[in-house]
Amino acid sequence: MSSNKGLDGAGIAKMVTLDEAVSILTRVHSLVERMAIEVRGNKPTVGFRQQIQRAATPLVGKLKGQFGMISDQVAAMIVAMSRGSSEQTRLRSLRESVAQVRTALEIAIAQTTQKHSADKDSKSSATPADAL
Repeated sequence: MSSNKGLDGAGIAKMVTLDEAVSILTRVHSLVERMAIEVRGNKPTVGFRQQIQRAATPLVGKLKGQFGMISDQVAAMIVAMSRGSSEQTRLRSLRESVAQVRTALEIAIAQTTQKHSADKDSKSSATPADAL
């Protein structure tokens, strides 16, 4: 969890959403890696696909309001899971999707921290023309 210290109200709300999203994504990632173990052992993975879909679906709704593009990436990951392909290809696609979403969330955290910083020095240094 990241620190919300020094953020304005909107920044704190976004950070709460992002922290929850990172937590959910961590669960999805662990399921993907457990699925990888099953694929390596030539065992059925249908149960893992369903678990991943159930775990990732709430992430779409959680991110949709404030972070629509990241939400769309998660939705694309869910759709890609249902496409017909080999288990190895599906697993590779899932791993890439999780990495992309994680990177997008880290970027969103950095941008939110920068944009919503409640630092008084940066606001007081703005010129009167910037206030218009």
